[in-house]
Amino acid sequence: MSHKNLTIDPRSGFCKSNSVFYSKRKPCPHPPNHSLDVTTFISSRAHHGKIAFIDASTGRHLTFADLWRAVDSVATCLTDIGVRKGHVILLLSPNSIYFPVVCLAVMSIGAVITTTNPLNTTREIGKQVADSKPILAFTTRQLVPKLAESTLPIVLLDEDEPSQSQSQQYVKSAKILTTLSEMLKKQPSERRVRDRVNQEDTATLLYSSGTTGASKGVVGSHKSLIAMVQIVLGRFNLTEGEHRFICTVPMFHIYGLAVFALALLASGTTVVILSKYEMHDMLSAIEKYRITYLPLVPPILVALVNGADQIRSKYDLSSLQSVLSGGAPLSKEVIEGFVERYPTVTILQGYGLTESTGVGASTDSLEESRRYGTAGLLSPFMEGKIVDPESGEALPVNRTGELWLRGHSIMKGYFGNAEATANTLDAEGWLKTGDLCYIDDDGFIFVVDRLKELIKYKGYQVPPAELEALLLTHPEILDAAVIPIPDKEAGQCPMAYVVRKVGSSLSESAIMEFVAGQVAPYKRIRRVAFTTSIPKNQSGKILRKDLIQLATSKL
Repeated sequence: MSHKNLTIDPRSGFCKSNSVFYSKRKPCPHPPNHSLDVTTFISSRAHHGKIAFIDASTGRHLTFADLWRAVDSVATCLTDIGVRKGHVILLLSPNSIYFPVVCLAVMSIGAVITTTNPLNTTREIGKQVADSKPILAFTTRQLVPKLAESTLPIVLLDEDEPSQSQSQQYVKSAKILTTLSEMLKKQPSERRVRDRVNQEDTATLLYSSGTTGASKGVVGSHKSLIAMVQIVLGRFNLTEGEHRFICTVPMFHIYGLAVFALALLASGTTVVILSKYEMHDMLSAIEKYRITYLPLVPPILVALVNGADQIRSKYDLSSLQSVLSGGAPLSKEVIEGFVERYPTVTILQGYGLTESTGVGASTDSLEESRRYGTAGLLSPFMEGKIVDPESGEALPVNRTGELWLRGHSIMKGYFGNAEATANTLDAEGWLKTGDLCYIDDDGFIFVVDRLKELIKYKGYQVPPAELEALLLTHPEILDAAVIPIPDKEAGQCPMAYVVRKVGSSLSESAIMEFVAGQVAPYKRIRRVAFTTSIPKNQSGKILRKDLIQLATSKL
């Protein structure tokens, strides 16, 4: 990673001799201690923070002292029941103040945390369980039915007496090992056997939406998480006690997990947690807890712009200093509209992938954000390349190609999938992002298009191939293709082109219902069009661009 003897253009960060773009950000040195886990790294950061997490709806909170005591107690219990280094633990839960406790405890003993979306169906969760082979699951009473197909021992996260509901019968029949509150009573043991954990060891197994249909487990190391924590701390100038973040994004996702469950703990900052996003709850919490930093995805930002007059008359948002947007670049209209309506709030943008531990590039000031459409400058210690997808040639400034990234925060690979890993990570450690980008004369990255075919619905990633495979299981469907169509509120929506079998009178609504019954709500097909054939190239790949052109010409 050293580039001492290279001639680098100070303006763009580009080096002609090797065609690599280097970060212009102030470097943050990576800890040299090889025997270091991310939990120890975060807990050893000296700060004067008092309260770590607050539950927005109940006001319950964890001080930093409570948090680290809880992490130790849970880690001791896990060790006592036989969890060891390398074992996978599943966490199926909405956002809560205990979500970070479970993650930190699991990783502190060298075990691996795998998270999943509570909106996913039993079938979708079952596939992840079959792939990752966890030995234990943490979940809530309400979500126990979603693990009905597995025989996993369960630790219940909530204590509430369940109502006479469907979930109660599942709780009775499930293999409940203990509850989190019982674990929290445990005195941390000084004598517990601890495997030595190294930076290269696996810490997380997060499932990204695979464009090939099957979701892939992204293997994250302690090293990649430590690098991410360093980058996040370097990005925000957080004077202790003065800043409060609100977590509106899901903690099972890399953005929520990396920044809100882990990185901000190292700064002593308070994080207010919403169990699920709802506009009124978010705005009320900003007012009540005097939030200074608001992370969001572009559709929420658009809603804040469109409803500005009503919002400002109803809620006191005067404490707000910055909004952090991720998931998709913001347009000039949205940025200008926001700045006009909320003149005291700075917009910061970030770009990252699950495969890069959520970091890659960012804008760290309003001035940087005003380069409309940019994803920002490369994160500290991140290297970039722009590669022509056809020829494989590395390109200079202002030329469009696929963005490749290299740095400490890049994943180890895809779990149990050597082929997918080889297609995404090259021998020199470059991650092929699947995004078509260019880097301008000042080192700013602009995302032009996606090589990957993921549909971005309200910040969620929807793989078209998964929906296509599902549609083809319908007895009356001969062929199908799924494409993104632009949507003002959601960003993009999944639309299906369907070829019906001869004699079938299958309706659009019947197709939408068929899919809705088997996938999480954000993956539902929102529009259907019938066609006589699906356009494909010689190797049989669907020509989605042709269908997108056809669909958008009719909008």
